Amino acid sequence: MLTVSKETVVSMDYTLRLDDGQIADTSQGREPLDFIPGMHHIIPGLEKEMIGMALDDEKEVTVAPAEAYGEHNADLYETLPRSIFPTEMELEKGLGFRMRSESGQVVVAYVDRFDDDQVVVNLNHPLAGQTLHFSVKIAGLREVTAEDMVGSGGCSGSCDGCGSDCGSEGCDDGDGCNCS
Repeated sequence: MLTVSKETVVSMDYTLRLDDGQIADTSQGREPLDFIPGMHHIIPGLEKEMIGMALDDEKEVTVAPAEAYGEHNADLYETLPRSIFPTEMELEKGLGFRMRSESGQVVVAYVDRFDDDQVVVNLNHPLAGQTLHFSVKIAGLREVTAEDMVGSGGCSGSCDGCGSDCGSEGCDDGDGCNCS
């Protein structure tokens, strides 16, 4: 019998709730989420709990911040000059956008606050510091193919996704991102 492993493509129906019971995300009304275990497509704590599940298995999984999006880090706030943002960009609290870090890695930042002169961005994931509660069901399961592996190394086939430095030989940052 086929079970969730690094040799499978998993289709998962899920609902994600926060500690207060609020639904933060769900696949209800959409297609199931597809992922390949071991490729950093989903948070590690959820993936670890799904290993060994079979088609139609259901499970309740609680994931601590350390196995999800990490603890909230107060040092991950940056103050940027408003002038670096396009004038037509309408800023609002919580707005997410991609930017490059000083090391050149692509990161997602969220507007925390702003005025006419500066914008304070939060580099924490919006769910950092949260304990996550998942209801999951294996909706599909099949063996992984070579075609599945193309562009699935956690970077969706583009170095913009993983932030690695693409040179003429492509990138390979050691965790599966190979964009050449």
